[in-house]
Amino acid sequence: MAAPEHPAHAERVRQVVEPAVASVGLLLEDVAVRRSAGRSVVEVVVDLSEDDADGLDLDRIADATRAVSDALDAADTITGEYTLEVMSPGVSRPLTERRHFTHAVGHAVVVHLNDGALVSGRLTAVERSGADDGTIVVVPVTPGLKGRKPVIGDPVRVSLSEVRAAHVEVDLTGVGPVDDDEAGADADAGQES
Repeated sequence: MAAPEHPAHAERVRQVVEPAVASVGLLLEDVAVRRSAGRSVVEVVVDLSEDDADGLDLDRIADATRAVSDALDAADTITGEYTLEVMSPGVSRPLTERRHFTHAVGHAVVVHLNDGALVSGRLTAVERSGADDGTIVVVPVTPGLKGRKPVIGDPVRVSLSEVRAAHVEVDLTGVGPVDDDEAGADADAGQES
């Protein structure tokens, strides 16, 4: 089991890493430093700014990795050998800031409100109403039963100040084992007679 480093050490690493991440046009979401198999492991989570429409692809992660590695080596913040892991936050991360919601537009979300209510459906918009606040628009979608079309509800507007917790709901419809009859037909179609 990997033991975490002292928090002050992680903060020193953050101070070195943050400008490097910013230099490639990304935001530093999180830094963790831990020990594993006798060496340090530096985990850096990067994200997009709210207005960044380019997406976070492997090329941008590679650019961030090079910049962070160079900065760590130059600052000599990590003693000895270390492993650097630069990654995106992933779909399972909680939506806690307006920029998180902005990049989740088009996805199914589950939103828990401060009053205990629950709103779920397709996030269709994030409206800005200040530096830190905003309003999200969620269109409730209830799956249709027994082959019926889903029921689309009226859009629900929620101020971000009313949100207690939220996350993207991963849609796994259509993912699963292939039906044997279909697989057999596809295999037969590919054979020459």
